[in-house]
Amino acid sequence: MKIEIQPYNDRFKEQMIHVWENSVRATHNFLVPSDIDYYKKIVSSIDFNSFPLFCLTKVDTVLGFIGIAENKIEMLFLAPEHIGKGFGKTLMNFAINELGANKVDVNEQNHNAVNFYSKFGFIPYDRTDKDDEGKEYPVLKMKLKTKQ
Repeated sequence: MKIEIQPYNDRFKEQMIHVWENSVRATHNFLVPSDIDYYKKIVSSIDFNSFPLFCLTKVDTVLGFIGIAENKIEMLFLAPEHIGKGFGKTLMNFAINELGANKVDVNEQNHNAVNFYSKFGFIPYDRTDKDDEGKEYPVLKMKLKTKQ
């Protein structure tokens, strides 16, 4: 079966929420469970048609997704069973090369994500003590290193 990157379609929303939750539970061990539930409500209310969002699919099964707004990666999540298989790299290369992504905000405590983005040439340029919701989760603002 062929794996492809497809533009978001409303038929993917339920699967995406499921992928998001499973991914966060598997990779964001610094979050308290009640905060995961809090963020899930926010993610569930997003209008995914309001910005460029692409799903990595196998047939019509969502394996992961990436969302971009104003050249910034706003979200990148993979189903836990697909982490470490090159799918994140596929989405990143698409975001950088096809969509012009050059910035990302990442939870400082998510060391695997910080390392992942660093491998693509992203470097920290700023830091906040709290996330966008005002919670005590520091955020690293990273940008793609310009080639000299």
